[in-house]
Amino acid sequence: MKLFNYKLLLALTLSLVVESNAMAQGMPVYDNTNFISFMKSLLESGKQTAELLKTVKFLKEQKENIDKVNSVIKQLNAVKELAKNNQRLYDMVQEDLRQILNSPYIRPEEVGRISDSFQGIIENSMMSMDYIDQVLSSDNLKMTDAERTAILKEKELQSIEMVAEIEAKTRRYREIIAFRQMQDKINNREINY
Repeated sequence: MKLFNYKLLLALTLSLVVESNAMAQGMPVYDNTNFISFMKSLLESGKQTAELLKTVKFLKEQKENIDKVNSVIKQLNAVKELAKNNQRLYDMVQEDLRQILNSPYIRPEEVGRISDSFQGIIENSMMSMDYIDQVLSSDNLKMTDAERTAILKEKELQSIEMVAEIEAKTRRYREIIAFRQMQDKINNREINY
């Protein structure tokens, strides 16, 4: 009987062990501390992502502000160059035209033509400056900063061309004066035979 009890006890233990393993296989086991840690890390990641999105939005706004400032700086530089070119143009016309017109080698009938050619360039320069004033100050002209900058750059190039044109005209009239002066010296020299 003792042997029978021992066998029965062994069989029951074995069946419980086999059955308990079989049951344990189908039942999921959760570790609550790991689950809570996982949820905390998910919440923290969500907060960091929200902060990153705010930072990205802030950086986009700052980039737009920098672009606006760069555009304004480009406009200011273009206006500065225009003003410098126009001042140079006026100075050249004032000094050079006076020297050319005061030359004894310029004929009286040429004075009007010379004055008119220089006057045309000055008037064109004044019209450009008025147009630039309208572009910069008028809100009626719905323009972007890039369009304004393009117009200012175009007018800056035109002013450079006007300065070059004045320089060419001045050089041409000086060459005419030098030629006439040389011609006068040749015609009025004393002949020693």
